[in-house]
Amino acid sequence: MNLSENQVIEVLRRIVHPVSGKDIVTMGIVKDLKVEQHNIEFALVFKNFNDPLQSSIKKACIQELTDGFGTEVNVNVDIQTLMKPVTGSKRQYLPEVRNIIAIASGKGGVGKSTVAVNLAVAFAAAGAKTGLIDADIFGPSVPKMLKAEDVRPQMTKINGKDCIVPVDRYGVKTLSIGFFINPGDATVWRGPLASNAFQQLMRETDWGVLDYMFIDLPPGTSDIHLTLVQSVPVTGAVIVSTPQDVAMADAVKGINMFRNPSVSVPVLGLIENMSWFTPEELPDHKYYIFGKDGCRKLSEQFGIPLLGQIPLVQGIREGGDNGEPSVLHKDPVSEAFKTVADNLVIQLDKRNAEQEPTRIVEIKKGKASNSR
Repeated sequence: MNLSENQVIEVLRRIVHPVSGKDIVTMGIVKDLKVEQHNIEFALVFKNFNDPLQSSIKKACIQELTDGFGTEVNVNVDIQTLMKPVTGSKRQYLPEVRNIIAIASGKGGVGKSTVAVNLAVAFAAAGAKTGLIDADIFGPSVPKMLKAEDVRPQMTKINGKDCIVPVDRYGVKTLSIGFFINPGDATVWRGPLASNAFQQLMRETDWGVLDYMFIDLPPGTSDIHLTLVQSVPVTGAVIVSTPQDVAMADAVKGINMFRNPSVSVPVLGLIENMSWFTPEELPDHKYYIFGKDGCRKLSEQFGIPLLGQIPLVQGIREGGDNGEPSVLHKDPVSEAFKTVADNLVIQLDKRNAEQEPTRIVEIKKGKASNSR
């Protein structure tokens, strides 16, 4: 098959950037195109090193070209960036992670870990290099949700130093304190010990290069939250809540914590979980058990995007218990999680394009301040 550059360009024009609304050729993202017979080679050049759409756009290019010209074509796509990450001693934790996303909730029992797991799996399924740290040291649930309760991480040596190899499940690199203790044991640790354990998961692990790292935080606000913002520049936070008034009152505390001037972590959006009850046999029926549109009202009050609403259905609970995240299936619940993931990508892209990188929080003489 002999292809021309014009043929390839016309196919690539079909790929529209979800934020700008323009195609990637018009935007000038496609560079250095070379076409020889059935071999296609080009670069995708992004402004920021941590542009969250890099992987998804690359995947879309390969898909469109193989759909258009057949699987016999060889497509080689290189990712390039105009701005490089700031490196140095401040990034001793997760140095090669482009976007660090905190998944938080004001209170327990709202399905925060369920949301974190499904988002991470959705991002990985879309082609992004994705990680997930279970930072709920006292109540780790991620191993069970990923069918990895009996897994024990391996060790490797990097530059003579022992490092943990994260567990890979559904394309997500993940670690949890639950991998190092027996499932029935309780972790009875004081705050500093829990914070040290969390730091070890970040620091002593061979995470490699990742597009996204999700941090599943404990409920409320705790030492773990402070340890996170003191250790890494968090790209943004997502708040998970049910629509009931009690849960939203606690969600406000989480919003205010991240928006505190001494922390200054952008809140990317709200996710409303258990928005309504839908029986499996009556998929068109909605019963608002915990109230209606609570997070939508909170979104309007604080000017924070509502990323989506997840219904309360039996399948989500079963997926968590069986270690098969709901987003892997083809049903309305899966589509709800995928919609939330797509909306989160858009908010990440806007945040990285419009705001300066988050700074690591430093504590000096009893006061918190931001520092590179």
